[in-house]
Amino acid sequence: NNNGVILQGKFYKTYKKGKLPTILLSSGLPGNEDDELGICKKLQESGINAMMFNYSGTHNSQGDWSWDNTQEDIQAALNFLYQKESISKFNIDTTCIILGGYSYGGGMALSYAVNHSKIQNVFSIAGTDHGAFMKEYIRNSELKAGFDNWFASITAPGGPVRVSSGASPKEIAAKGIDQLNPAYSLIESAPLLASKNILLIGGWDDLSNSIERTLPLYRALKNQNAQNIAIIAFQDDHSFKNSREDLANVIISWVKTVHK
Repeated sequence: NNNGVILQGKFYKTYKKGKLPTILLSSGLPGNEDDELGICKKLQESGINAMMFNYSGTHNSQGDWSWDNTQEDIQAALNFLYQKESISKFNIDTTCIILGGYSYGGGMALSYAVNHSKIQNVFSIAGTDHGAFMKEYIRNSELKAGFDNWFASITAPGGPVRVSSGASPKEIAAKGIDQLNPAYSLIESAPLLASKNILLIGGWDDLSNSIERTLPLYRALKNQNAQNIAIIAFQDDHSFKNSREDLANVIISWVKTVHK
């Protein structure tokens, strides 16, 4: 429940005994109504709880979509995980609730972590640096045209995303990106992320969020003397269709290092 907006989601409960690490996975955009990249099911099978959800204004979730609403959605989903009923029902270890995301959701997960010290463990799979993207969107007319066409294809009434007034990249650019939450610019936010446990995952053949867009954040974090930052790349594209099992195994291994 995000301030009266009801979000739809799914919890993948593992039946391993004891207090369990739990991952909140933020999907891409528009995402889907099931498991993103098959990750949640793999986590469940390995003894790790996982939860996914649809953002405000997408699929069967209520409300309208925007970047800021997505940040509030993440907060609402975390609030659900910290409820006494959820902790008891799902055997959640509240000392190890991990935030992760894919594509759009990867960038949103990192942006959320910037302003929330409670989130100490976060991973991003082919995540978008939304601040850097908007700068490129304004500068690169070819990218802008292609993205605008794609964005139109996913928005209502033809697509599953109901966009809040003023929230499209075109409208954000018209207002000026200086109006954006600074946390959306991940490279500039590196000082606030450097103390966290972070896993960055990319695909060498990813043409949507290329590894060249992930490396600057990794370098910025290392320049801030980040001690617990890891980066892994697969020989795969944005869908990770050829390496999903290996992708899940990397995340599972990383979770085991942060769950003490």
